[in-house]
Amino acid sequence: MSQPDSSSTLTSRGLFARLWRDYLQRHRLGMTGAFVLMTIEGSTLALISWMLKPLFDRVFVGKEEGAIWWVGGAILGIFFLRAITLIASRSLLTRISLSISTLMQRDMLAHILTLDGQFFRTNPPGALIERIQGDTMAVQGVWSTILTSSTRDAISLVMLFAVAVNIDPVWTLAALIGAPILIAPAALVQRYIRRKMRQNRAHASQRATRLDEVLHGITSIRLNRAEAAQTDRFAQIVGRIRDSQTKVAATSSVIPALTDIVTGLGFVAVLALGGREVMEGERSVGDFMSFFTALALAFQPMRRLGSTAGNWQTAAASLERIYQVFDTAPTIRSGSRREPPADKSIELRDVHLSYDGQMALGGLSFIAPAGQTTALVGPSGAGKSTVFNLLTRMVDPDSGQVLLGGVSVTDYDLGVLRDQFSTVAQDSALFDETLRDNILMGRPDANEDDLQKALRTAHVDEFTAGLQRGLDSAAGPRGSSLSGGQRQRVAIARAVLRDAPILLLDEATSALDTASERLVQDALDRLSRGRTTLVIAHRLSTIRNADKIVVIEQGRVVEEGSHDQLMDRGGAYARLVALQFGDQ
Repeated sequence: MSQPDSSSTLTSRGLFARLWRDYLQRHRLGMTGAFVLMTIEGSTLALISWMLKPLFDRVFVGKEEGAIWWVGGAILGIFFLRAITLIASRSLLTRISLSISTLMQRDMLAHILTLDGQFFRTNPPGALIERIQGDTMAVQGVWSTILTSSTRDAISLVMLFAVAVNIDPVWTLAALIGAPILIAPAALVQRYIRRKMRQNRAHASQRATRLDEVLHGITSIRLNRAEAAQTDRFAQIVGRIRDSQTKVAATSSVIPALTDIVTGLGFVAVLALGGREVMEGERSVGDFMSFFTALALAFQPMRRLGSTAGNWQTAAASLERIYQVFDTAPTIRSGSRREPPADKSIELRDVHLSYDGQMALGGLSFIAPAGQTTALVGPSGAGKSTVFNLLTRMVDPDSGQVLLGGVSVTDYDLGVLRDQFSTVAQDSALFDETLRDNILMGRPDANEDDLQKALRTAHVDEFTAGLQRGLDSAAGPRGSSLSGGQRQRVAIARAVLRDAPILLLDEATSALDTASERLVQDALDRLSRGRTTLVIAHRLSTIRNADKIVVIEQGRVVEEGSHDQLMDRGGAYARLVALQFGDQ
């Protein structure tokens, strides 16, 4: 499956347009309210600088005693207004920002769950976690900063320069004498930051992947005394992140630093021009102080706005990665047939399948009759587990047909198709939730009677009775609080409760001790009664009583029949039996 990368070519305008369409526009009322509040907040700086004119001309120079109170009261009122609008706008923007990142995380997970097996083979769990969590959080953190700077600071700057122009347009031009210095460096800095942030996000994905693999493989690492080697590999990755972030931070400071220089030049120019006019009596002290304060108050908004371009490039790098995932389309599409098949027979007709150029099936054909147990046996890598993936459409064949009830599985709605199957694998997935939640996963709406029946059928009630919290005990990460046999019985209980008409058993007892295997096998025998059952088993003793045994080698059927028939032929199956029991 190809992974479209069209988003990496999007301009900043294109990325913003998609962000607005997908997420921002649903918050337009809240953003409008925040804009109004930030307009008021940003205007207060200009009002403060404007009030310095009467403060100097009428209070300090004019010595009007009554002016002290109304000027002071006006300035106090401005600060109160600034404080109230600051709290309200920040609270509103934070809620909007968090809502956007939360929805983005949910949408990305929902989309990822629709993608095909190839996507997960090329994108390890750690990298996907970083996309869902790290990239969206990066966008969230930067986005609130950008909103604040691009609105409040821009408004502050406009209003402050309006005050300055009102006092003296010539002084204002003098203050901006160094502004052209910022143009070329700003464009270069933006491109550099975006490139480095792409690298940084890629390194962050590597870090998450490495942590995921190390923490899941902690036992193997300790047994092989590989702690130092794994730590060194991790240190190399985080070192690259450190270096990348240091370069981004240094480059991001270029524009604010140049802004400082430009502002300093402006101050000198205004002082040289305006100072002389004040000394000669052409302008009042209040005019100069009001203008000078407006220019001084504009200093910080200018610096923050200078950083905004770099902040946006940081967000844009994460947005590119987010939209790369959203632009990846599943190749397995749901069919239109919503009626489940009455006939539960399974047939594969000349099925060919390759993974990344490696042949998995090379013309596989067999029939699994409805209501019977069909066992698939053969050496590792023969393609047995691939059959289960084909039936449930985790993957589609390159050619040939996979039929359920005489109808191609591609014709069925995916939900309808997968409702026909219950699966118990060698390492069935359990989640870090209660045993009850894990079992109810297959059928959340099951009543208590059905749940208890499933517990008895799978022998789960035999070990939950000894747990302090019973069925509400935690399974632990990946079922780590349970033994192998207990995990398998929980998985079987889930399959029993699901009550699907077709049962797929993939090495369900191969990793168990003799006592656990006996219990699990008994549960599986109960579960398979009356169902179409496909069994993959390396322990050939567990499939002696199968109605049909299909022997697969190199992706093809080499022989099939009952246990006795195949033993009489003395072929591939008989050799497997002799090899296995000869080793015992």
